[in-house]
Amino acid sequence: MSGRTVDRIVAHAYPWDVLGDPHFVDRARALGVTEISLAASYHSTRAATPLHPAHKVVDAHHAALYRPIRPAAWDGHAVTARAATWGGSEDAFADAARILIDAGIRVNAWIVLSHSTVLGQAHPDVTVVNCFGDRYPYALAPGHPDIVRYARTLAAEAVRGVDLHGVSIEACGQLGIAHVGPHEKTDGAFPGIGDSLMSISCTERERALWAERGVDPDKMIAKLRSGVDALSRGTLAPDAAITDVLGEAEADAVLSVRHADADALRGAVLGAVRAEIPAARVTLHCHPNPWKTGPSPALTPAASGDVDAVLVSAWPGTAETVAVTKDTRAIVGEAVDVGAYVSVLPPKNLDDVSSHVAATVAAGANELHLYHLGLVNKVQLDALGRIVRENAL
Repeated sequence: MSGRTVDRIVAHAYPWDVLGDPHFVDRARALGVTEISLAASYHSTRAATPLHPAHKVVDAHHAALYRPIRPAAWDGHAVTARAATWGGSEDAFADAARILIDAGIRVNAWIVLSHSTVLGQAHPDVTVVNCFGDRYPYALAPGHPDIVRYARTLAAEAVRGVDLHGVSIEACGQLGIAHVGPHEKTDGAFPGIGDSLMSISCTERERALWAERGVDPDKMIAKLRSGVDALSRGTLAPDAAITDVLGEAEADAVLSVRHADADALRGAVLGAVRAEIPAARVTLHCHPNPWKTGPSPALTPAASGDVDAVLVSAWPGTAETVAVTKDTRAIVGEAVDVGAYVSVLPPKNLDDVSSHVAATVAAGANELHLYHLGLVNKVQLDALGRIVRENAL
């Protein structure tokens, strides 16, 4: 689609990037940015802040809601959001959002749902479990009733009382084995199909739902374990298909349950958002591969009917990320906007940024989402500026 144009450019930021920096708004304006997705709830991170005058590193050491934790909202919840002491103020999201809104910049609440190690460790019964019984404490099980209730309240509290343009919903589905955690030592251990096999959640709830679909969960788990072991021994090729390990009915059962959970979670969250902001523009982080887990999980067949835009990661400057954009556009058609999530952070070669962005637009993206206004240094900020200038209408 070489004739496509970009009609929306959104930059991402954290509240602590805005608060305490009198020049943040000026930098955003000089860049040409008029819309920012600002983190309202976020997972743990250690974030550089090269251009902030008061600090250069922020240690957000657990997932948090950057709003006050109101007892009235969370009363009776088994799983409750955690507050932060490092956000910049007690109501960091709202305070930062109001600075931007007063400057004429539209703000979206960037809300991360099922990714929280601190909550997974405190409530292991609501986390993802692989076929060997290993729990992933960072991965909250999206179909668990306590997590659906948590996510619904998290979203409502994130947007409450702030004049927002919309929301950007991340991790609205299941996380899998891949996790950029502290001193991660799993990369490459289960290549190719191994990521999908080790990301199939096998909680008691999911086993029961598979059985309702006519699948024997014990036999299926035995197949999954054998498949992972064969991959580790080198007797199963990394590029094998899921159906080389599971039968078609078993594979269908996994996706049916997983996608239904994602749909139910999204429905609950968007219901909460629209109760607060009826006209909120909704952007959903996702991926066209139906087996994909992570912060951008699989785009379910029903998802595009619920949202205004879908956002796919195009961080690496590779042909694969261009293909992801193209595949997403083919799935959603022309009724839904497709955003390319582009980064200027390492290992990105800044000389290649313009050509890569142009390729994603040609592949079907009509929105660009820029990562990230707070993490960049001056050279990287200039690269973001080039993206805006080359694609602004």
